Amino acid sequence: MSDKHDLIILGSGSTAFAAALRAHSRGARVLMVEKSVLGGTCINWGCVPSKTLIHGALFYQEGRLGARLGLGECGNAVDLAPLMTRKEEVVKHLRTTRYLDILRNTPGLELAKGTGRFLGSGRLEVVDQVYRCDRYLVAVGGTPRIPKIPGLESTPFLTSRGALLLKRFPASLIIIGGGVIAVELGQMFQRLGTRVTILEHGPRILAPIEPEPALAIRNVLRDEGMEIICHSPVCAVSGDGSAVSVEVEREDGRRTYTAEKLLLAVGTTPATRGIGLELAGVETDGRGFVTVDERMRTTAPGIWAAGDCTGGMMIATVGAREGIIAVDDMFATGCGCAMDHLSVPMAIFTDPEVGAVGYTEQGARDAGLDPIVSILPVSAIPKAHVTGHTAGVIKLVAERATGRLLGAHLACHRGAELINEAALAIRLKATFEDLANALHVYPSIGEGLRLCAQGFTRDVSKLSCCAE
Repeated sequence: MSDKHDLIILGSGSTAFAAALRAHSRGARVLMVEKSVLGGTCINWGCVPSKTLIHGALFYQEGRLGARLGLGECGNAVDLAPLMTRKEEVVKHLRTTRYLDILRNTPGLELAKGTGRFLGSGRLEVVDQVYRCDRYLVAVGGTPRIPKIPGLESTPFLTSRGALLLKRFPASLIIIGGGVIAVELGQMFQRLGTRVTILEHGPRILAPIEPEPALAIRNVLRDEGMEIICHSPVCAVSGDGSAVSVEVEREDGRRTYTAEKLLLAVGTTPATRGIGLELAGVETDGRGFVTVDERMRTTAPGIWAAGDCTGGMMIATVGAREGIIAVDDMFATGCGCAMDHLSVPMAIFTDPEVGAVGYTEQGARDAGLDPIVSILPVSAIPKAHVTGHTAGVIKLVAERATGRLLGAHLACHRGAELINEAALAIRLKATFEDLANALHVYPSIGEGLRLCAQGFTRDVSKLSCCAE
């Protein structure tokens, strides 16, 4: 029995490391427990490898744009081997510098390899060692969800993890699901030569995103040749190593789609099964996500949870902030620390990129607010015509009575960068007039936020360049 630690964390990803370093800064002795590869999903199988390949596909697409501008031909076959090598190099570099080196060089921060399983209140078993501690943080993350589909047990399929390990891209690909992973990886595959079909059971792709940017992304994907079929719940799948078939129920009857490969992109399952949460008194919902309050406390005294396993915003930065809040609540009782999800920006790395922060228009109404909106097509931004990236839209949501910014939602070139400015404005409780009067570099895509803010009170189509 070991009881030499002030905090034990289940997991070693971005959430766990942020929490561990915060606890270490408070003088705590920390043990992280990891059954797989150090660094968790984001660095090994998620954000970093996927965005590296997506950025490679962006280079390829930019080459096509350059060719249309007279800068030479582009369109040779993609050599996947160096692209995959580059991905592995990036993953290895960041895993080493952001995780391994920190672990080695931080006294008081330790790692135990194996699956951690609660034996009861305050006790955790890892392999053949039992630990006792007064504070635990569950940060085990999640894994790709595998839905129950007739025929799936005998049909080869990919998840987001397997898709990033392919040695050869397929000629054709069916993606079941229309969320973030489906559109990000779908566009990447489409741009690098795969014929992609997305099958979404709901009325549109990117259902949680505001309709205007979601529609803009759908139009771009279709213009690039992707087939997007909504209102298509899957009935059955079949296939072997050479081809797969997916049968869906359409309004006009059943229809079958075929492709070389099948990718499932239907969400995340928390990695909470089999770790003894029920023995420790930690409640989970029907899907296995840990129930927490705004301070990341679970239903069991002495146990907190953060990151993807809680089922909130499944973003690395959010998980890291949640881990920090949990640690502050542990070691600074009464600090009043709480998670504010409304000021957290998120992005989807399609091209154009999607960014969102704060209330949606309907979300503001549901919260009892009286919202007004301004919507600006990206084609109204002068810099968009300079770069050739005119697709997309910017939407701002504000409170009618005060003008305070409530939300920003966009699809535009470099939108993942642009949304950070909007997030800061919302966090500082700025009004749309504050944003409308803030000078921006001309020409720049960032000027789109200012133009959209001006749109609350003016017709921006009648403003000249750089006009006040």
